[in-house]
Amino acid sequence: MRTATVIGAGFGGLALAIRLQSAGVETTLIEGREKAGGRAYVFERDGFTFDAGPTVITDPDCLRELWQLSGHEMAWDVTLEPVTPFYRLNWADGTNFDYSNDDVSLRSEIAKLDPQDVDGYARFLEYAKGVYEEGYVKLGAKPFLDFRSMLKAAPALAKYQAWRSVYAMVSTFVKNEKLRQALSFHTLLVGGNPSTTSAIYALIHKLERDGGVWFAKGGTNQLVSGMVALFERLGGTLILGDPVTEIETLGDHATGVVTRSGRRIASDAVASNADLMHSYKDLLRNSRSARRTTARLEKKRFSPSLFLVHFGIKGTWPGIPHHMILFGPRYQGLLSDIYDHGVLSEDFSLYLHHPTVTDPSLAPEGHSTFYALAPVPHMGKLPIDWDTIGPMYEKRILDEVGRRLIPDIHDRIVTKFSYAPPDFAKDLNAHLGSAFSLEPILTQSAFFRAHNRDDHIPNLYFVGAGTHPGAGIPGVVGSAKATASLMLERGR
Repeated sequence: MRTATVIGAGFGGLALAIRLQSAGVETTLIEGREKAGGRAYVFERDGFTFDAGPTVITDPDCLRELWQLSGHEMAWDVTLEPVTPFYRLNWADGTNFDYSNDDVSLRSEIAKLDPQDVDGYARFLEYAKGVYEEGYVKLGAKPFLDFRSMLKAAPALAKYQAWRSVYAMVSTFVKNEKLRQALSFHTLLVGGNPSTTSAIYALIHKLERDGGVWFAKGGTNQLVSGMVALFERLGGTLILGDPVTEIETLGDHATGVVTRSGRRIASDAVASNADLMHSYKDLLRNSRSARRTTARLEKKRFSPSLFLVHFGIKGTWPGIPHHMILFGPRYQGLLSDIYDHGVLSEDFSLYLHHPTVTDPSLAPEGHSTFYALAPVPHMGKLPIDWDTIGPMYEKRILDEVGRRLIPDIHDRIVTKFSYAPPDFAKDLNAHLGSAFSLEPILTQSAFFRAHNRDDHIPNLYFVGAGTHPGAGIPGVVGSAKATASLMLERGR
């Protein structure tokens, strides 16, 4: 394999393109939008810089490895700064819980909730260490192309009771309901319901404990820019603003791609970081095998969407940490509304991002940048008119942030805008407006997730949130490692 084309310059596509180019494969990376990043887009409004997401960076070593492949240093292009606490969790009754990897501090926070749960947490940490070793270190970057590979993983999955949910497993170790929420909410950050997502995802806790939580100076967009700089320094070709409209095939072979401008790029292999359904249904519309795969994908469960309110306000807020989770009055009921019933509830839980407490350069002097994020049902479950509902929902979210943190928030707002499920569908070709692709339940994990190499077209590959191991920066960077191993093995 001498040449490769990668569709989509999200984190997965960038990581894959860097791996291929580092290995000497002449790689062309094509992004339909005018900026690289995919979901990690950036908006600049009225002097404020707003990252679209993801904004929680974990396992920085998986990123540093991309630079080390070619003897470079990540620090040449990106500055990562630690975030402490990782998150402040806040409940409607005023309870706060500062979540970090400082043992003394964390045990103190747990003891405030329930002293009897300190020992239970220690046992949970041992469990999380085990699933981290089995689920992330050993299997996180391993492609699952056949059922035999799943059978090999089965003993470990059984040992750690992977059929149980994260919330159910956490509940066997700790009894305090707030602590159960504190140790299980992480799956929401990768599109999973804590009450149905496999307990294997408890590994996220260990991942954060060991690697920390980080912020890229200048915003997540600067991590994207650093990856672009590395790729181009290695000799890779990046094409922006010219979306791929078709993956061309001849029999069981991918021959290249066609872009909206009419550009035709031939290559020895094609890899897609685009949305799974868009890739199979639209880009591969002329492939019979792809139509069969599309039919199977349509029956699967897709993760919810998100509603985000970006706002820049007057004043600085040193008392509001970089990351906050504002839990609503319900936990299980709200999750059921979002994932099962497709209901836009009266109450909500919010993730609040406040990057200017770490990097004031993201706002004009004396101002702050925020976004508030609420998980909402995807468009298949909730076909509503967001043009009508959006402004009302936006106000309710800002009212809640004001009630709990910034009383005069509406008077302080300098600029604001929201991003709703239809925006995910329009800007990212996201099926049903899903923010995380396939829902990470056990029956849609590993072999049961989209394969990193197509089953019928052997030089067609996939990378990103819809493939193994899943969403989140470590997930899609891990998928790039798995996909690159397949491509480079075939190319030898």
